[in-house]
Amino acid sequence: MTEITASMVNELRVKTGAGLMDCKKALTESNGDFEGAIDYLRKKGQKVAELKAGREAKEGIVVAKTATDKKSGIVVHISSETDFVSKNENFVAFVNQLADHALNTQPDSLDALLASNFNGISVKDKVNEVVGTIGENISLKNYSKISGDTVIAYNHMGGKIGVLVSLNKPANDKVESIGRDVAMQVAAMSPVGVDKSDVDAGIVKREMDIAMEQIREEGKPENMVEKIATGKLEKFYKENTLLNQQFVKDNNKTIKQVLQETENGLTVNAFKRVSLG
Repeated sequence: MTEITASMVNELRVKTGAGLMDCKKALTESNGDFEGAIDYLRKKGQKVAELKAGREAKEGIVVAKTATDKKSGIVVHISSETDFVSKNENFVAFVNQLADHALNTQPDSLDALLASNFNGISVKDKVNEVVGTIGENISLKNYSKISGDTVIAYNHMGGKIGVLVSLNKPANDKVESIGRDVAMQVAAMSPVGVDKSDVDAGIVKREMDIAMEQIREEGKPENMVEKIATGKLEKFYKENTLLNQQFVKDNNKTIKQVLQETENGLTVNAFKRVSLG
């Protein structure tokens, strides 16, 4: 059995907003596993403030950029140890140069980007060179690319979040404008998928298990548990999938409705959201 320390209990309290004894019991029941403890709290009907345990915010910069033809885009995340370095002009310039390189070459993976030629040396070696210059550990943590008829890039909070959104219609003023609004929605609301069919099966199973346990805790008959849980899952899809979310600028409409009103048949094919931490 893992020893449950006071610091572990306090960390879970800070992350979830749950009570002291509830956090201690959750950690005990989950043998010290934070994700398991959060699931335990949710199964017992607790509304937790944070669903991603153990992920402390790190410093660094995220940059999202699109090609001039707006048909593709990339997002890169370079981490640093301190906020001081992430605001250093030379570091910021390097991250943007690396983003331009990634946009121009569009490698298929993070490993491919690290191995690619950057002004005569590999990106991996260039990162190590910058480490030596700055005197602080930095690393290329994330790289994603996306393509489509129109790709919109959005950078939020001075490089703390980068978003790419791929739309299925050619670029024009209206499509680009609503694309920026949708990208801002992704940054603010952090959806788990474009639509319900896009949600990872592991997330679906987790939410269903939690919902069923919540219903049992409420004392509902076993033969009703799955039906009620399915209803809760539909609510989860509505709140956590992009097209079904309420539009932040007009809560009377969903993203799907706003896109349709902008241009007939307009929708989101895919999105990428990268944040510090």
